[in-house]
Amino acid sequence: MESNQISGLLSIILGLIFIICPIFSTAFLSIFIGLSLVFFGIAFILSEFSAVNIIVGILAILVGLVFIFNITALSFIFGLQFYIIGIIMIIAGIVGIFSDTQFGKIASILIIILGIISFALGGLSIDQPLFAAALIGVALIVQGVRLYME
Repeated sequence: MESNQISGLLSIILGLIFIICPIFSTAFLSIFIGLSLVFFGIAFILSEFSAVNIIVGILAILVGLVFIFNITALSFIFGLQFYIIGIIMIIAGIVGIFSDTQFGKIASILIIILGIISFALGGLSIDQPLFAAALIGVALIVQGVRLYME
């Protein structure tokens, strides 16, 4: 099996997990984003000891810790996650349009559409954050099928 097929199968499995277990997936997503922000903040502070870098680094670390430990108290952050997810999906879709395969372009267009839907539903995710997990799951399955077919 080629690496694209393995990546495709893993993406499909992960997409199914996001759809089947949205609560686990949403918590995983929050922790992943939080850890990313904490590491980003630490790296930003260590890159250069200037006042701006230290302030931005500390803010990134604090927001990351909120994502990791106290997400239920700040449910509006789920809306921000939805917007971030939508933007990332749109960018990934645009990049995928420039791929070599015709199927890759179709999958990329579907991911762009899902990204636009995700961005549009950002306000709803404040009340129902599980929408993000379902959309991520669908996008992962589409991407996984694209990778497997290459």
